[in-house]
Amino acid sequence: MREPTPTEAIDLVGRFEAGQEIPERMRADVRMLGSLLGRVLRESGSPGLYEDVEALRVATIQAYTDETAEAFARAEAIADSFTVQRADEVARAFTCYFHLANLAEEHQRVRILRERDGRPEREDAADSVAAAFVRLAAEVGDDTALRRLQALRFHPVFTAHPTEARRRAISASIRRLAALLDEHERSAHGGADERRAERRMIEEIDTLWRTAPLRPEKPSPTDEVRAIMAVFDETLFTTVPHVYRRVDDALQGPAAGGRAPVVRPFVRVGSWVGGDRDGNPFVTASVTRKAAAIASEHVLLGLERAASRIGRGLTLDAATTPPSDALRGLWQRLKDADEDAASEVAKRSPDEPHRRVVLLLARKIAATRTRNADLAYREPDELLADLRTVQDSLVEAGAPRQAYGHLQQLIWQVETYGFHLAELEVRQHSAVHAKVLAEIESGEPLSEQALEVLEVFRVVAHIQKRYGPRAAGRYIVSFTQSADDLAAVHRLARHAVGEDAVAPVLDVIPLFETFADLQAAPRILAEIVEHPEFAARLAATGRRLEVMLGYSDSSKDVGPVAANLALYEAQQRIAAWAEGEGIELTLFHGRGGALGRGGGPANSAVLAQPPHSVDGRFKLTEQGEVIFARYGDPAIAMRHIDQVAAAVLMASAPSNEARNSAAAERFEDVAATMDVASRARFFALVKAPGFAPWFATVTPMEEIGLLALGSRPARRGLSVESLEDLRAIPWVFAWTQARINLAGWFGLGTALESVGDEARLRSAYDEWPLFRTLIDNVAMSLAKADARIARRYLELGDRDDLAALVVEEMELTRSWVVRVTGATELLANKPVLQRAVKLRSPYVDALSLLQLRALRALRDAPAEASAPDPEQQRLLLLSVSGVAAGLQNTG
Repeated sequence: MREPTPTEAIDLVGRFEAGQEIPERMRADVRMLGSLLGRVLRESGSPGLYEDVEALRVATIQAYTDETAEAFARAEAIADSFTVQRADEVARAFTCYFHLANLAEEHQRVRILRERDGRPEREDAADSVAAAFVRLAAEVGDDTALRRLQALRFHPVFTAHPTEARRRAISASIRRLAALLDEHERSAHGGADERRAERRMIEEIDTLWRTAPLRPEKPSPTDEVRAIMAVFDETLFTTVPHVYRRVDDALQGPAAGGRAPVVRPFVRVGSWVGGDRDGNPFVTASVTRKAAAIASEHVLLGLERAASRIGRGLTLDAATTPPSDALRGLWQRLKDADEDAASEVAKRSPDEPHRRVVLLLARKIAATRTRNADLAYREPDELLADLRTVQDSLVEAGAPRQAYGHLQQLIWQVETYGFHLAELEVRQHSAVHAKVLAEIESGEPLSEQALEVLEVFRVVAHIQKRYGPRAAGRYIVSFTQSADDLAAVHRLARHAVGEDAVAPVLDVIPLFETFADLQAAPRILAEIVEHPEFAARLAATGRRLEVMLGYSDSSKDVGPVAANLALYEAQQRIAAWAEGEGIELTLFHGRGGALGRGGGPANSAVLAQPPHSVDGRFKLTEQGEVIFARYGDPAIAMRHIDQVAAAVLMASAPSNEARNSAAAERFEDVAATMDVASRARFFALVKAPGFAPWFATVTPMEEIGLLALGSRPARRGLSVESLEDLRAIPWVFAWTQARINLAGWFGLGTALESVGDEARLRSAYDEWPLFRTLIDNVAMSLAKADARIARRYLELGDRDDLAALVVEEMELTRSWVVRVTGATELLANKPVLQRAVKLRSPYVDALSLLQLRALRALRDAPAEASAPDPEQQRLLLLSVSGVAAGLQNTG
């Protein structure tokens, strides 16, 4: 196939972009940003770089659009023709392009959300909390719906799993570009402001291009804590109260803001960052203490600034807004404790009693942050009591708008975040607890590991005393296999603090991960609630219990299809047991960002849960690139929280529970057939002799461990001899990089083929939410895979049998998913998502071809070579970062 002329190349690219039906304003953004990147490449000082990037871009688009072997071979030849140094530059250029394309797409999402907010009737209102309340009230009545709304709880837990391939420097550059793109849109066309914004954008893109895309070293756990803080500072601290306000506005109409809100704060944020030590030796008790201190510093600074701002604005004269007796008493107490400051505030606000009080409250918050014992609050409830005194005084004085305006948002912030910001959770493996207890019982001197485990409990006690009991106390036991695994935590806590000291308040949470553990869960729970310390904690909390379900290890254990079905069954059985015991159950879903780890749209997953497994409470892990995608922009974060909370509210609606229950019963035989067939197919692959070393050969799994992604090691041992040696994250990440995405779909094609009845499967897709969610997630996973590139990776291993098994199952699954959805191609029923995947695919292909050439060079290196070629290794790692940016999900 001949190389297209420049005119033909421009026409080819234009026709490809037009075929994706990109909204015109987004197309303009992509073109502008791409054009600016082109200028940067031309000015880069590397002759011919721009032309080489364009040649590969045009070739991969041509190969993607006509799908001929000749076109694909030409794209491969171009990628292989570069020197290693030029391939490095080209990989960086495509990675930069993905960052810009992702930015343009996010900007379009924000643009649409803003436009919808400006309409009298928002198009997205159907899946908002306010709309869910109306629908729920129609089924259960207003009073019951209001009780459920006020008991609603959405609890995302941020984790430090190493799936965010971008450096913080890259993320910061992209955030600056986002602000410039916004400024550019607001500028007059052709005006000085627009030209200035474009000039600053090209400067920022040049910075992005010149910034090393790979971290020089792994981040420490403390670095990970500080990275997560950016999301709180820039988005969540102010966004969450805006979500509450939006719901209250919708429910109360014009009266909102002039009377007490009907909405109670329903978001609680958790964090494993600095607390999750399962398999991470770098997370120590000292790190956990620092993590709590860093988070508290951030939230107290936010509360202090908010209180100062509100105080400065409360210029209400005592004649028009007289203070209540309670407010006068509060002022006197504040004055006695802080005389000099009170005197200064009184001078500046002589007849503004509410202003004076709130400004001194800001000083008390500052004193709490700086640990000034004379002025500091001991716990958040004391601050809430003072704020409510101000609020009540304003209401009594006839100023409800001031009482329920900005002051109410500050109250919501304190109720949501306390003095700790995120509830820090500790996680440790059950085997570690058993080992430490055995050491203690032996009477011999304790190992460093045992001393460290015991120190964690003392740190939890310190955090609770310093920041309040909500700041820490949830303790997750990985690989819970018996009630003894849970009881061990209380025994260790008692050893740690001694018999005479007060032990920390602990909510010990079992984590059921493997297929066998999920099956045994109800039995283990029935045993542990009889344990004295568990029974006492149940009594103290009104019989509340939390149970965590692991998605990633169960998927690696029995395959994605059987794991999804097993998780549904486990939730059914655990929920039924809890209901029978009168226990208020919260199921904690250990969902990853990638589909192979339980990822996918959270709101549709919530609505597919079994009856009584949600009951107005939904907790899940959020990690890696998912954190920044869902919570990095205020408008997107509001939309995400609103959607998921709406689904949590509706999940327990009689109509939804009846639909899920009836569908599960109606298609029970389909589930049973799929379970057996998919598991057998999965085992045929992963239990084949030599599978683990073959997997490490045909994917960049070993090399992923070299990326400085996160502090946690990628595997449990020194080498991968079996699947058990490998953590779930690199298992998924490696298959994603190889453009196979096997962890998200393998076995489904065989499962559907075993059922065989296409009409019945289509009925299941229409009527059974769990099945529909599974099929839709697999469709997305397969759409991001590429069979031609997958074959090239599989050829790296000397196992034609295993390669054939993977390719056959991919083709079979793709065929059945299209037929079951009644479409002509993958994602045809999700056009926006389909457009995003198609637009990126040929550019991801370019990076995959560069990755393949590097991987081949590393695999073909002489056995006697003392070390891998550093240039090829760097190219591989650059391409890994780029493919992650292009696919927008990793592990």
